[in-house]
Amino acid sequence: MKQITNKEYEEFQKYKTYKLNGRILSPEGLRFIIEANEYDAQKIGQYFLEMLLKIRERTSKYDGGQIDGNF
Repeated sequence: MKQITNKEYEEFQKYKTYKLNGRILSPEGLRFIIEANEYDAQKIGQYFLEMLLKIRERTSKYDGGQIDGNF
C-alpha cells in the first residue's frame, strides 16, 4: 500500500477546503465564464483580474493577503 508524505496530506487537506468553499474552477465553470464574456479574450482576462482582486480582499482577512499559488 502506498503511503503519502505529510506535505502531500496537507496539500490534499487544502484542496478539500478549497473544494468545499467553491474555490476550484471546473471545466464547466470555465466554459460558463468564457461564454458569458462572449469568447472575447480581453473581457475574459479582465474578469479574472477583477476576481483575483476580490479573492485577495477576502483572503487577506484570514491569511494576511497571501494566496498560495499551489491550488
